[in-house]
Amino acid sequence: MFKSIGVIELKSIPKGVEATDAALKSAGVDMVSAHPSCPGKYEIILTGSISNVTAAVDHVLSKFEGYVIDSSVMGRIDEQVIQALFGTQKTEKKGSLGLIETFSAATTIKAADIAVKTARVEIFDLRVSRGMGGKGVVMLVGEVGDVTAAVEAGSAYAKQSGQLSSESVIAAPHEDLWNQL
Repeated sequence: MFKSIGVIELKSIPKGVEATDAALKSAGVDMVSAHPSCPGKYEIILTGSISNVTAAVDHVLSKFEGYVIDSSVMGRIDEQVIQALFGTQKTEKKGSLGLIETFSAATTIKAADIAVKTARVEIFDLRVSRGMGGKGVVMLVGEVGDVTAAVEAGSAYAKQSGQLSSESVIAAPHEDLWNQL
């Protein structure tokens, strides 16, 4: 069970590897993942207590300031977000579909967490960085009112941080579209 997570994206792979080492040595955190992502970014996800994750992220932000693209610390992250990150969620293709696309993995993950905590929606899919030009997208399903509220809340966070690419709500997706997703 993840207590909290920190996500850091850097614009250099060598500095990303170095930053991962610095984060792990700076506080009592565990690494969930650390890897290159598109295009030439490096993504770090850490877990631990909120204070340790915050300390590790702050350490990386101060030491690698010129290389950091985006970062986020989330306490009490919703279990749906964790399951979606690891591709273990089992969500049905039904109801309305909402999408939030951002320019960073950190913002996508935080927007997904805000969305599922705002309304009764489920994460259908969550994709970050790889194969997406460094962008991220979260797809949400549920009743149209809930999906709309969730997309608005997650998108507001992404827009405020300057990382929103676009958002969309489809009230009743065509069956062929569901089959393609």
